[in-house]
Amino acid sequence: MRLRELFSAETVKLELESETKDDTLRELVGLLALDRKSEGVLYKTLKRRENLGSTGIGKGTAIPHCRSLVVNRLRLAYGRKSSGLDFNAIDAAPVHNFFLIIAPPLEVSNQYLPVLGKIAQFAKEPDVPRLLSELDSVDGFLELLERRAP
Repeated sequence: MRLRELFSAETVKLELESETKDDTLRELVGLLALDRKSEGVLYKTLKRRENLGSTGIGKGTAIPHCRSLVVNRLRLAYGRKSSGLDFNAIDAAPVHNFFLIIAPPLEVSNQYLPVLGKIAQFAKEPDVPRLLSELDSVDGFLELLERRAP
């Protein structure tokens, strides 16, 4: 399965409003349009995961991810923060691109780790951070995934 197939226009936000790491996690979870209780559970699970070690992989990208019972299938969201945000990334640089991955505890298709790898591979391509920063529409993001992402 290609990454493009896992994103919808509703789960992409090209200008995140959050100013802190915690608020960014909440805003990303909000893109999934779950009920309030589920959003709270997901936020706490992601926060616990971040406390183990930042999901900021460098080159301006973070991939917050977890498994949770609040979803019954793999769910992804993307958010961009043009001004950047301190996310304790591995290279200590501000993060501009956030790819959220949520998977159920058991998934028949077992896509969670392969999708995590595909996003990391895509985000670390030399020109992808620049291309993401130049996007001016959600459709542009989806087209970029279609053209360039595995």
